[in-house]
Amino acid sequence: MALKIRLTKVGSVHQPLYRVAVAEARSRRDGAAVEIIGTYRPGDKGNPINLKMDRVEYWLSKGALPTNTMHAMIKKARRAAAAQGAPAAAS
Repeated sequence: MALKIRLTKVGSVHQPLYRVAVAEARSRRDGAAVEIIGTYRPGDKGNPINLKMDRVEYWLSKGALPTNTMHAMIKKARRAAAAQGAPAAAS
């Protein structure tokens, strides 16, 4: 069973909302997911992606492959988490 970390669309036409899901690679885009690990709202300013980074790391360690889009978003989320953690550690 090959797993992918990918986006599933749940929003309406002009109000896009995506869930970040771990799903079997052969399932439909909006099909059943193994686990929902975050959300993505492209219209939001600031930080439009919310991820449970501990669950992302867990699924990556189990062999789940992120899509190209999710790979870029995970990198951004890691940078944002490191930037938030660095000033708190320096204080």
